Amino acid sequence: MRDGLAISVSHGALRWLRRNRLALNPVACVLTAALSTAFVVLNEPPAPVTDLLWIANGILLAYLLLAPRRRWPLYLAAGIAGQIIGSAVVLHTWIPNSVSACLNVLEVAVSAILLKRGNQDLPDFTRTRYQLRFLSCAVLLGPAVAGLFYGFYVAVWMHGPFVFNWLTWIAADGLGTAVTAPACVAVFQNGLRLPWPVKRPWIYPVLLVICTSIAFHQSIWPAAALVYPALVLVLLAMGMAWAALGTLFVTIAGSYLTLRSPGSLPVAALLNHSHPAARLQVLVVSALFTLYCISIVIDRKRVTEKKLNETVALHALVTENSRDLIMLSDLDGRRSYVSGAAQAMTGWSPRELVRYRSVELVHPEDQLVLKTALAHLKSGAEGELVEYRMRRREGSYFWVEASLRLVRDHATGKSTGVLKLVRDVSRRKSAEKELEDAYRAIEALAETDPLTRLANRRRFDQCLTSEWRRALRDRAPISLLLIDVDLFKAYNDTYGHLRGDSCLKQIAQAAMDSVTRPGDLVARFGGEEFAVVLPNTAREGALKIAGQISRALRDRRLPHTATPTGLVTVSIGCATMVPEVGQQMLNLIQQADDALYAAKRMGRNRICSADETVAEFVVSQAS
Repeated sequence: MRDGLAISVSHGALRWLRRNRLALNPVACVLTAALSTAFVVLNEPPAPVTDLLWIANGILLAYLLLAPRRRWPLYLAAGIAGQIIGSAVVLHTWIPNSVSACLNVLEVAVSAILLKRGNQDLPDFTRTRYQLRFLSCAVLLGPAVAGLFYGFYVAVWMHGPFVFNWLTWIAADGLGTAVTAPACVAVFQNGLRLPWPVKRPWIYPVLLVICTSIAFHQSIWPAAALVYPALVLVLLAMGMAWAALGTLFVTIAGSYLTLRSPGSLPVAALLNHSHPAARLQVLVVSALFTLYCISIVIDRKRVTEKKLNETVALHALVTENSRDLIMLSDLDGRRSYVSGAAQAMTGWSPRELVRYRSVELVHPEDQLVLKTALAHLKSGAEGELVEYRMRRREGSYFWVEASLRLVRDHATGKSTGVLKLVRDVSRRKSAEKELEDAYRAIEALAETDPLTRLANRRRFDQCLTSEWRRALRDRAPISLLLIDVDLFKAYNDTYGHLRGDSCLKQIAQAAMDSVTRPGDLVARFGGEEFAVVLPNTAREGALKIAGQISRALRDRRLPHTATPTGLVTVSIGCATMVPEVGQQMLNLIQQADDALYAAKRMGRNRICSADETVAEFVVSQAS
């Protein structure tokens, strides 16, 4: 029960701290400024305070950089109060402490104004540009401005050297700010969370503590250089925030051990009469320079890696979600990359498909098309678009459209491979075939007589024109038969129009059975008239075919009581010409039409050529 009560009290305290964080921050600023000031003053040897690294300004600057500008006066007042309290408790003097505190706050205010351009501009010590601004504004310019006033104050009131005190102020405050501000910003912003997962992270701070102790606590070996690799390891393993805290630890521990024990810095110094604090400052400067240089490199590397990861992620997003199959191969067809669309499109996994060359899964009839496209790319073409059939895993083929692009090396410009974008066009091909079949069907309907299924007058005119030109070019004969049903009006009056339509179909079939050459054409010329175009056919051959048509109709024995024979008969006019330049196709039609009317005048049921009657068929009604 007591444990539960303690837990609830602690949770309530944490909630209260979160709710009142803004109000408690100035209080924390006063305390940290007082403690840091007191710590530096307590660790000072009998020398001016500014001989050491001054860390209170860096803490106050971190508060200002993270706070909105409207709260700066409160933090600046807290900083003045904290520094006066901290130094007064130790030194028991108020006036000099107040002057130093005001100058310190002036320094921090100048640095904050130059660094923070707006309320939304938060510090980011991982960016190269911000690091340069921080070094120039907070480490150099801010301390230089406040140091001018401090130098005049010491020169006028204490009769001290102006330049020496000005430079001492810049060195102590600049280094203190450079060490403390990044560490405090990192702690205030993110706590002490690691930027990336690290196994056994405690090893690196422990190593830094050991190296710092060895470097500053003994005078046998000049071991100050051990601090640098330890700080670099902390930076690489744990990030800039921990490295800044490590530098702050090195500064504090080094200040205490160097100024209170015969450590390695006085022994290893090149100038034996130099103050140990000056050599400690050199060590801190070199350590900071090393950390900032490495952090710049890491930052650039991180930016490059981020862009590369974004590019890789975008590439993976496009390739893995694209319905098109993306493949990369060399100029000989050996694949090196296949996207994830391969599984859905072909049934092959990307790993299986990589083992096959470009033409190995292509239909044998289409391999030449792809090989020709690859040959064009090898010869310098930038791209090709081909269609071919590709084999699926189960063995069937489907149509694909492949866009081939030549891949070149960015440095040398030489062609290194082929990028292939493959799209399944089976549905399009099927739709194209259906459309083509429909077009042919419509075209056939446009050229076909709907009743007899023979070619119509439009198709007859096209065929006769084409064959006339061919005969004119080849100096070959061309014949034309015009067929008319004898007394067809009387047939319709006697048997009706439905029987008349059936009769026309029977005549058309008889003509089709007699005309067997592929180049010949049987067409419905109009009404009950038919026409037969016979290319490369002399008059004798045309009359023979006319006789076959007449006999085929007679064999069908279609009754017609209005004719002398009692059967359906036809009259046929035949014309043959060898076209010459200057003659017209209409001359052939006119001669065939004259022969047809001659056959009718002579009693019908007969065949007449353009110059004589060749045959006459008279069938008695009894037969």
